[in-house]
Amino acid sequence: MMVIVVENVPPRLRGRLAVWMLEIRAGVYVASFSRRVREMIWANVESEIGEGNAVLVWRDTSEQGYAFRTLGANRRVPVDFDGLSLVSFLPQQAPD
Repeated sequence: MMVIVVENVPPRLRGRLAVWMLEIRAGVYVASFSRRVREMIWANVESEIGEGNAVLVWRDTSEQGYAFRTLGANRRVPVDFDGLSLVSFLPQQAPD
């Protein structure tokens, strides 16, 4: 199982993801693919992301049972904490 969530990406990328995966909610795509296909899809996300951001989550044999990658600007930043993947939040930017 794999899940990709995208925000503020070009319509072309959303359309491409919808061809390969099921869009269960706006910007949320799910599917079950091999590692090779997952990496091919993520490479397409990387090349077409534009100013948007994305996260990919998939089942893994790690202690957590899943792994994830992020791409693009976002307040949530993945960090490794003694072998566990956690998410840290960057401070909010003050309004102009």
